Amino acid sequence: MKRNFIKFLLCIISVCLLYYFMLPPINISDPNFYLFLLLTFTICLIICLILSDTSNFYTIINNRKVKKSFTVYVIICCIFVLMGIIIIVNFINSPLFNAKSYYQRIKVTNSDFINDVAPVDFDKLPLLDKDSSIKLGDKVMGQMTDLVSQFEVSNQYTQINYNDKIIRVTPLEYASIIKYFTNRSDGVVGYITVDSVTGESNLIRLEKGMKYMPSSLFFENLYRKLRFSYPFTIFGEVNFEIDNDGNPYWIVETLKYSGVGLKKEVTGVIIFNPIDGTSKKYKVEEVPTWVDHVYSAELIIEQLDNWGTYKNGFFNSIFGQKEVVKTTTGYNYLAMNDDIYLYTGITSVSSDGSNIGFVLVNMRTKETKFYDVAGAEEISAMASSEGQVQQMKYISTFPLLINLNNKPTYLMSLKDNAGLVKMYAFVDYTDYQKVVVTDSNEGIIKAAQNYLGGSIIGEEKNKEIVINSIKTAVLDGTTYYYLKSGKDVYRASIMINQTVLPFLNINDKIKIVYKETDIKEIISLEYLN
Repeated sequence: MKRNFIKFLLCIISVCLLYYFMLPPINISDPNFYLFLLLTFTICLIICLILSDTSNFYTIINNRKVKKSFTVYVIICCIFVLMGIIIIVNFINSPLFNAKSYYQRIKVTNSDFINDVAPVDFDKLPLLDKDSSIKLGDKVMGQMTDLVSQFEVSNQYTQINYNDKIIRVTPLEYASIIKYFTNRSDGVVGYITVDSVTGESNLIRLEKGMKYMPSSLFFENLYRKLRFSYPFTIFGEVNFEIDNDGNPYWIVETLKYSGVGLKKEVTGVIIFNPIDGTSKKYKVEEVPTWVDHVYSAELIIEQLDNWGTYKNGFFNSIFGQKEVVKTTTGYNYLAMNDDIYLYTGITSVSSDGSNIGFVLVNMRTKETKFYDVAGAEEISAMASSEGQVQQMKYISTFPLLINLNNKPTYLMSLKDNAGLVKMYAFVDYTDYQKVVVTDSNEGIIKAAQNYLGGSIIGEEKNKEIVINSIKTAVLDGTTYYYLKSGKDVYRASIMINQTVLPFLNINDKIKIVYKETDIKEIISLEYLN
């Protein structure tokens, strides 16, 4: 009886410790739960074997007497049966039988780039990527002599839209276990913001420190606090964000699966306050608008690849591959309408170095729009820009896709080995051989002027005009309309409005929005007659 009690006690303690460190969700659709069960069975079995009478577990060959533990075989059989059930369930839920549901994981609608994406505003263009932000954040931290020995900067650097500013935000973390014990009463004292447009970096000190962090220990550890608060919930990506008042929060994806670990989908988020440990779970449709990252980029890419692969069924994705497409390597973010959008190209499975179009995905709502504009693949554009300065061995950042003069255009920074931006490169989206690089010291405006041949977007103006004459010309494969009204001449790309421009006549009255450059460039127009 005493031996059995000790075995039971040791099993309970071992399983509790295992759960404390593994933190699996108690959820039959999560693979980590089954790993936890397997380890639990194994640990308990070892304990039982060690503390049992060994004579029950070996064979006495001379007497031809074999004694076996019935419990051992039952446990082993249960494990194999469970594994078999999981394999069968996942096979039934695989794309082989559910290609349509995999294709429909993300809803993609066709749209028009010029209408959706406003002409680039260079005063709000996020030129700094994550690597550059990390260097700026480390520089700010290095200047804080009272903190640098106690804390370190996290590599989070989440890009968010904060009060109409595009910034990256990242928390401080305890520098070591010892520093946790010496600072835990006050918590982590603040976070760093880096303006992605201007590069301005600041350490924001908090009145009350953040106690629930990834680097905290025991029950103040962020993941442990979340797991014990939500034992049945499957967690996804965890991002650090701030609300419109600058209050810090952890934004935690909540997930569900089909089968065991298949077809992952976001059900909502948990907004967790790292200062006091309070939290609230939200469904996707209930998430506050200040939250920018509800869906992880990796999940979006996975669902886009499913959309591109299984449109015409599972077997077509392997054999005929009719209309099978995939995302290109890499992605970037655009800030529009107070939200963050993921951008990535869509290319054919043949990997021919070109895109058949690209998508923009709202990271908060997962609204996805596809733009049917054939052009250069991002990697090709990066190689093209690097080729312009190959003697300097600069490395290109992943492109930003911008609307420049009503044409989709790649913009990249070229960095040296130290990670410093040395040049800006503009590459034509439809023809990656058209590339212009400019020294970064001259500024982004000058770089755009060089690319456009001297013209650059100026201040927006509104006007109603009556057309006196119309001329057309084709430049770089794009049709432009030259409209004369009185003594003024205006130019409009066919991409501005394909349903109105071709049908304009002399004496028609239109309302235009244009920008004053070396020529009056129309960016939108409306027919008034």
